[in-house]
Amino acid sequence: MKPILAPVAAITLLGATAAMAEPVVYDFDPSHSQVVFEYNHMGFSTSTGIINGITGKLTLDAENPANSSVEATIPLSGLRTVSEELDKHLFGPDFFNTDASGAVATFKSTNVAPDDDDEAKVTGDLTLNGVTKQVVLDVDLNLLAAHPMTGKQAVGFDAETEIRRSEFNLGKFAPAVEDEVEIKITVEAVKAE
Repeated sequence: MKPILAPVAAITLLGATAAMAEPVVYDFDPSHSQVVFEYNHMGFSTSTGIINGITGKLTLDAENPANSSVEATIPLSGLRTVSEELDKHLFGPDFFNTDASGAVATFKSTNVAPDDDDEAKVTGDLTLNGVTKQVVLDVDLNLLAAHPMTGKQAVGFDAETEIRRSEFNLGKFAPAVEDEVEIKITVEAVKAE
């Protein structure tokens, strides 16, 4: 339901690479970048879904991490839940009311606030279902190193946030189906050529 992901902007927290003088741009690897969301279904279960294929760019400024930024596109065509019937329902009149093949969500960072050497709060604009709202991602840097398979410089991070479906005109059946959706994002990105 709630792809944020965006989101993914959060990786901007790197104070760990002070050796790099110039900001470095990374391209997301869509095969290893995804959004996972979960919500309570009528008190009976915690339902989950996944959105694969996130694309985007991350600019890391190691000398001044607050100048880092991220932009991400989350293809809703990559959305999968526990059943095909629910997947179809999500794109019907009760929720997105559109063809999944062209639907996307986007995230663009507006502020990066490093918390620690490997953590940051990344604030940005999430656009979902035609609505743009500010969200804050809690981001953890996983690794910044040469990729063991390609030798190229790569970075990986995890981020978390929470949104309300109703704020994006997706609030049908709330509160029976929980309005709050927890979102977890993981991104792997490779230095742009």
